[in-house]
Amino acid sequence: MEINPRSDNTNSAVKSSILSGYTQGTLAIVAQGGGQKGIFTAGVFDAFLSAAFDPFSLYIGTSAGALNLSTYLSRQPGLGKAFVSRVTTQDQFFNLFRYIRRSQSMNLDWALSTVTSPPFQLDLQNARGVLRHRTALASVTCGSTLQDAYFPMFQDNWSEVLKATCAIPMLYPKSVAIDDNYWLDGGVSAAIPVQEAWRRGSRVIVVVRTEPIRKEEVEPQASSQFLDKLPEYLTKINQLDKLESIKAFHSDLTSQFEQLKSSMHQFAQEKFVQLVSQHVDKKGEHILNGGRWLFGGDDIYRLAALTGGRFDSRLVDMLLVHYQTYELTERFLTMPPDDCCIIQIAPQKPLQSLPLLSKQEALEVDYQAGVEAGYQFIRQYSHYFQ
Repeated sequence: MEINPRSDNTNSAVKSSILSGYTQGTLAIVAQGGGQKGIFTAGVFDAFLSAAFDPFSLYIGTSAGALNLSTYLSRQPGLGKAFVSRVTTQDQFFNLFRYIRRSQSMNLDWALSTVTSPPFQLDLQNARGVLRHRTALASVTCGSTLQDAYFPMFQDNWSEVLKATCAIPMLYPKSVAIDDNYWLDGGVSAAIPVQEAWRRGSRVIVVVRTEPIRKEEVEPQASSQFLDKLPEYLTKINQLDKLESIKAFHSDLTSQFEQLKSSMHQFAQEKFVQLVSQHVDKKGEHILNGGRWLFGGDDIYRLAALTGGRFDSRLVDMLLVHYQTYELTERFLTMPPDDCCIIQIAPQKPLQSLPLLSKQEALEVDYQAGVEAGYQFIRQYSHYFQ
């Protein structure tokens, strides 16, 4: 766990005298996605429910984080764990080899229908009662601009909102239509939507992550020109004015951006050729083993190689937006504004679970780690939030 109002980045509890300086805004909790890695977050929230701990006024989640927030708000301990371990592990939700044969994509429709039916039965009415004077939002990405947006949860269109925040490109075959636009996985543009909590007035923000806190910048090791020059390119991109659309984004960037895209294409093709030539594990292990987003690491290249897909400009755009926004979020978490205090709850080491295709033993270990992290947070901070 980490406290960061420009602190020394230790895991010790912050003094109440420090937190008291940030009480002018609302208290928010932000939940990262990560597919089945969300079992850690389910453990954190079950610890909170066991202790009847919920001092928050604003809840924002991405993908699996939004699903976990749903079970937290419905006051149903164990439901988040059951959803991950008993629903998302079923072949009806995702089967790697059916996916490779293009006969079955990730079945979000079935999963959401299952969680609202016996024996799970997500209590929508109770969650709406909890939210009577509070706000819960799910982050999504606009399909046309690739910009983040935030939809209220537990409205009449709650199912479409949850489907949109989880609609991972390539795994889920279509964008989700809401309010005359099309939306996809919030992890593309807002993997950890902490900035939105700050923009909405929260000055003490608790962030639940599904990956360890990054302590220092690590330069990726690769021969690719893209990875070698990524920090330089991101710096140049971040200095540009905000643009209204992805079309304007493309047209207004300098030749450095064109160089970046060329390098990104080259990098993608290198990975594609490399993975096509590799032997595919028949058990499907380690094929979908990314981190914060299933497009992280090698997964997008693995998926394209396995299904015979192509790398087009659309996928490159998504990767660029994801890398850029995630770097900006890491900077925000490391050096938040002077008026903001951030506490991060995160695993001490990488989780054993994968975004998909996790083993039950790994899920149980990571769930228990989340429960312990939740109780540790309560022990250290509950007296302040009362």
